[in-house]
Amino acid sequence: MSSALPEYYFRIRDNGAAVFRVDSENRQRRIEMDQIAVVNIRNGEIKPQGDRVLSDADVARIKAWMEERHQVLAHRDIDDIHRAVDYLNLTTHWVQSKASDEQLEAVTDALLLAMHDLRSTLVRKKADRMTSDQ
Repeated sequence: MSSALPEYYFRIRDNGAAVFRVDSENRQRRIEMDQIAVVNIRNGEIKPQGDRVLSDADVARIKAWMEERHQVLAHRDIDDIHRAVDYLNLTTHWVQSKASDEQLEAVTDALLLAMHDLRSTLVRKKADRMTSDQ
């Protein structure tokens, strides 16, 4: 089992990450992290930190991380939607069996509007898909 640290560390932030090169092979045997870049996964931008010039290996690893991050976020998106379907089912059960009149009064309008908006959008998107498949 290897206890070696990875060569790079990506500190997640909105729309990307700060990228650090990790060094644990120094005289003090301390972990040192040197920020080398900031990346934006939305537009694919890689900005070197300060006057730094990134090596081909740096850029390759950053691009690989960006691809991995896109896949993680895409997986989370679809997982969130499946979870939303579960919440809709649980909400239906709550409305039918547990909700008080006061609780229903507090949420009915917001739920109806959100569900109407969702339904309208889903129907429109399905119709678009059906017409583009022909």
